[in-house]
Amino acid sequence: MPAVVLVGAQWGDEGKGKATDLLGGDVDYVVRYQGGNNAGHTVVIGDQKYALHLLPTGVLSPEVVPVIGNGVVIDPGVLLEEIDGLKARGISCERLLISANAHLIMPHHKALDKVSERYLGKAKIGTTGRGIGPAYGDKIARIGVRVQDLLDPGILSQKIEAALNEKNQVLTKVYNRRSIDPAKVLDEYLAYADRLKPHISDTSLVLAKALDDGKVVLLEGGQGNLLDIDHGTYPFVTSSSPTSGGACGGSGIPPTRLTRVIGILKAYTTRVGSGPFPTELTDDMGEWLRQTGGEYGTTTGRNRRCGWFDAVIARYATRINGVTDFFLTKLDVLSGLERIPVCVAYEIDGVRHDEIPMTQTDFHHAKPIYEEFPGWQEDITEAKTFDDLPANAQAYVRVLEEMSGAAISAIGVGPGRTQTLQLRPLI
Repeated sequence: MPAVVLVGAQWGDEGKGKATDLLGGDVDYVVRYQGGNNAGHTVVIGDQKYALHLLPTGVLSPEVVPVIGNGVVIDPGVLLEEIDGLKARGISCERLLISANAHLIMPHHKALDKVSERYLGKAKIGTTGRGIGPAYGDKIARIGVRVQDLLDPGILSQKIEAALNEKNQVLTKVYNRRSIDPAKVLDEYLAYADRLKPHISDTSLVLAKALDDGKVVLLEGGQGNLLDIDHGTYPFVTSSSPTSGGACGGSGIPPTRLTRVIGILKAYTTRVGSGPFPTELTDDMGEWLRQTGGEYGTTTGRNRRCGWFDAVIARYATRINGVTDFFLTKLDVLSGLERIPVCVAYEIDGVRHDEIPMTQTDFHHAKPIYEEFPGWQEDITEAKTFDDLPANAQAYVRVLEEMSGAAISAIGVGPGRTQTLQLRPLI
């Protein structure tokens, strides 16, 4: 049976939560496979809005088993706060499974993240300061603390002591900050262990058996293609791999079991944090897109930078991820515009580039080459089928589909659960 991957096809914030929620009734497991609480999904059900940061969106569907995979870094305090918040609203997290191999974000990760970013000055990356990068750094350096360590107080104590022997030296002698008390950290994390123990599991084995039993598994990332540590706009990226390839490593599901890759595209483009953004609008139109689209970060509340649709990065997402279908979100935001520009290529030092330039320097100097398309004035939020859309809106969708290199199979025409046009099945 299928294992389906949802990937952000831009810089994140494309509306992956809406897509996951749409498919929730057709899947048995929803797996978050990378990132931490530096990302988030917003899901609107009726008049209720849910902002999820670590929990997979499938937690909102009572028949779905939500899974936090091994590729995620977990701040246990944030996770428990999120679980308690949903419980207070009548949403149970009893079915939640957490990979024993996932890594934990520790207090020293958050402390170092904040202070090191501050020291970068104008060269800052735009990190959320939540310890994500340092946690992944320790994972790669093989000195990280994993979820399974919560089950063994002796091992947990040893790992915390070993980590703080080094990290406290950096905090106090390099950054002139206070040291962190290992005993306090141990007590804090043992308290987390008591509550998280029922959820800890060999999730790779669980998912393999589920697929063997004919269950449908949906894998969701936390950010977007251009924030990938290898394939994004480095160094202005996240510390993990939100691509479809990252879904395999972050879940333990082999690539031979993936049957579909769904790319989530916004009908325009946004990004949060620093880094190149060829179609960014810093004028009144950019502010109009921000206000009309409600472009504020789910996790951070930061203003998102806004710009026109970029077909170059959409094609890149198709190539890197093997996108089979696109879900186009927020088409309704563009209603009321007379003309809608679309970036079809870049101009760099007088040379046209139809694909992402190879070097960071060139991408920083890329200037968008636009084609304009007629807009529409009608409100499309009540549309139920593709044919209900104005002719110009239909034409805009078809243009984006042709330029992006994969079929647009679903379209979001509003934030609500029912405000989605499904052109063809996604599972």
